[in-house]
Amino acid sequence: MSGIASVFKKLFGLINFFRKLIVNAVFFLVLILVLGLLVAEEEQVKVPENGMLVLQLNGILVEEETWVDPVDQFFNEAFGGGSQLPEVLLVDVLESIEQAKTDDRISGIQLNLSNFAGGGSNKMQALGQALLDFRSAGKPVVTYADNYTQNQYYVAAHADTIYLNPLGSMMFEGFGGYNLYFKDFLEKFNITAHVFKVGAFKSAVEPYTRNDMSDEALAANKELYDELWDTYMDDLSQLRSISPLMLSGKMDDFRQALTQYDNDMAQLALNTGLVDALYSREQFRAEMIGITGLNDDEKSWRQINHEQYLAALNGQAEQLEDSSEHKDKAEIAIVVARGVISDGQAKPGSIGGDSTAALLRKARLDEDTKAVVLRIDSPGGSGFASEVIRQEVLELKKAGIPVIASMSSVAASGGYWIAASADEIWATPTTITGSIGVFGMFFTIEKALNEFGVYNDGYHTTDLPVLDITRGIDDNGRYLVQVSIEKFYRDFVGMVAESRNMSYDAVHEVAQGRIWTGRKAKELGLVDQLGELDDAISAAATRAGVSDYDVVTVSNDLSPREQFMQELFGQASLLVPSELRSTEQNPLKAQLYSLWEEVEATSKFNDPNGVYALCELCKLN
Repeated sequence: MSGIASVFKKLFGLINFFRKLIVNAVFFLVLILVLGLLVAEEEQVKVPENGMLVLQLNGILVEEETWVDPVDQFFNEAFGGGSQLPEVLLVDVLESIEQAKTDDRISGIQLNLSNFAGGGSNKMQALGQALLDFRSAGKPVVTYADNYTQNQYYVAAHADTIYLNPLGSMMFEGFGGYNLYFKDFLEKFNITAHVFKVGAFKSAVEPYTRNDMSDEALAANKELYDELWDTYMDDLSQLRSISPLMLSGKMDDFRQALTQYDNDMAQLALNTGLVDALYSREQFRAEMIGITGLNDDEKSWRQINHEQYLAALNGQAEQLEDSSEHKDKAEIAIVVARGVISDGQAKPGSIGGDSTAALLRKARLDEDTKAVVLRIDSPGGSGFASEVIRQEVLELKKAGIPVIASMSSVAASGGYWIAASADEIWATPTTITGSIGVFGMFFTIEKALNEFGVYNDGYHTTDLPVLDITRGIDDNGRYLVQVSIEKFYRDFVGMVAESRNMSYDAVHEVAQGRIWTGRKAKELGLVDQLGELDDAISAAATRAGVSDYDVVTVSNDLSPREQFMQELFGQASLLVPSELRSTEQNPLKAQLYSLWEEVEATSKFNDPNGVYALCELCKLN
């Protein structure tokens, strides 16, 4: 026994050693961060004279960042890791461009798009328009990449000069998407999918009931993506003079052009007008030094990335604010609803029925709030949670506070539900909206259990069905679920008809799960106006009758611990050199992230009634 005790004593000592080592390592890391922040506060970030503002767009453009624990976020940025694609806050990028336009210290903008992953047509259009506005001040916008993806090239096309590596490439693959279908997979494992839906075009459940896309889904996809692609091509045609062979979308044209330049993709891009010059990385570096002058410390051109630039501007603004008196102003409150809608509470980046309703309530109870803009970027989700949010919209209207719904890239199904009762609905021409339809879905495993000799039996005092994944669903259960789905659909269509001053039949005609672009939705009466967030804010101010106002984004209050950690590690992130951050994206990793998001989305299927208003085709990015 003494021998065993000795072994366990040594094992415990080893474990205790590593415990102390880890605790001490964390302690000294935090100590170093605190000391670094104290030094950083004394040495404010400086904007270099004649420097380039570098828009380092690593990840996807978003209007609200997904909440991540600040400690995890710091370590992910510093050492790599994390379970999602990096995100770039669109408002920060636009703010940095606007400020740099009139800042004499900024000589131009360099777009770093190597790890840019897109983020919705309207967001990229907003970014592109900001770049064109910046160029109107006489300052250049340049970009360089080894290769350009389709999303990267759209943003790059707004630059004065597009550089490409001599071994690089760029081609248009078009818009569209493919889904995984699980019917045979589920059958092989004896998992039964019980599906209930209303709407001929409600295709969100098809991956579980088919092995391919239905004709209705194909028709909806074709109309949607063709219109978005036409808009993309029209924008590019106005920005650059590109050979029709590259824009036709026909493989024969592309092969003809490629053959003409000896299958050299870079020469093809140069000679068809896609890019302006083929430069090596060193040639581009020399070009930039020629524009800004040499930074002796970095041995490169003078530059500052947009995060550091905003930090520098915020430091200057705080000094000015301290010396001025604060004046109370009317407020236009923005409530951001981004992500899949689920019942209960959710962190930013997802929509919880209770948490988003609480934000609307917080705006309503603030006496400075004169109007609310509900900014929606959501494919929908829980029907019950969507109604909880809409009820808070109605309470705002009862309180005499105008509500403007502003649709971003996607506001479909439940995303349209929460918008429908607003005083006005604004969308962009490329917003994906509509999808007014509902479905219910349950999986049961009674057949899989039977294969292993496991059965379910028992007694119940009534004939009413009991949902049990080990028993399946009988005819009574199917009846009750189907009638509840049909009732919910009638409520959905009726609510839209009442809110939009349309007849039930008129809404039903354009509903049935059908997806529309914002442009088409306006023609059909589902949207009032086409415009961006700023237009919606102006409309809200007009309805509220105010001209002098502040725009505030309503957010949940952080706990003292969360606030401390966010301030500590949020500031610490700025101390991590950009070149050391793990931001590299590759196609395989992006696809795996996308697949994981689809799997993870099923965890948000928590509607208490099992009824969902979700648009399966309406991807957020």
